[in-house]
Amino acid sequence: MGIPMAKNLLDAGYPLQVYNRTISKADELGTVSFTKCKTPAEAADGVTIIITMLAEDEVLKETILGEDGVLKTLPKDALHISMSTISPDTAQLLSAKHKAAGNCYLAAPVFGRPEAAAAKKLWICVSGDQRSKEIAKPILEILGQGIYDFGEDAGGANVVKIAGNFMIMSSIEIMAEAYTLAEKNGLDRAKVAEFFGATIFNTPIFQNYGRLIANKQYQPVGFKSKLGYKDARLAFKLSQASETPMPVATTLHNRLLTAVAKGWGETDWVEGVGRGVSEDAGV
Repeated sequence: MGIPMAKNLLDAGYPLQVYNRTISKADELGTVSFTKCKTPAEAADGVTIIITMLAEDEVLKETILGEDGVLKTLPKDALHISMSTISPDTAQLLSAKHKAAGNCYLAAPVFGRPEAAAAKKLWICVSGDQRSKEIAKPILEILGQGIYDFGEDAGGANVVKIAGNFMIMSSIEIMAEAYTLAEKNGLDRAKVAEFFGATIFNTPIFQNYGRLIANKQYQPVGFKSKLGYKDARLAFKLSQASETPMPVATTLHNRLLTAVAKGWGETDWVEGVGRGVSEDAGV
């Protein structure tokens, strides 16, 4: 996700200082001028805005708070825009750490696969103080097609993101089950998916994911099963903390844990769920 987002910022004329744990990944940005950095601290040095797109809470915390972390060099009054799926607790912790250091934090997780990021079609949820939202707005408008405000609590946007990812993975599960049911009863699962996507489930999730699931099309990998499992863990943790029974979340947690345990962690989550359903059904 970070590569197409960075390309769009470069195309818009923004100079970038780029850090990635595997720095050779930055070569995918092409020949446009940007600065490769060896540490997060180097990437944050002298900037007014830093954007993170890191999948795991612990990796993000180390990147910001670690020995070579962003807060070692990020200037006063600078803004950190955090755009990945993390727990509300981590967002609130980072917001407090930034405030103590004299700079700002904005949660801005996104909905959309890499192709949506490349097309500047991400949906962006934000939460944090109003000044940070105003500073971030021109950047976010380059990256997405819509920005939605969920208040001042830094964790708010991440609750929405976790809820949304839960709804997406739930949809993948029910489509995989429904189309496998059709297949086992002698029907063309792709034709069934086409019908539903054009009629009573005429929405992008059921059209786009439905086509992939029905055709068992698992390449290219847009969102890895291990990241889906991470998001299922976040949903389960949040449900426990807020005493919200979510039996479907438990099913999805187990489905994606099984996928990871079988060695499918690097596959697309469509495969992690869809293949699991098919194997359970013997097809």
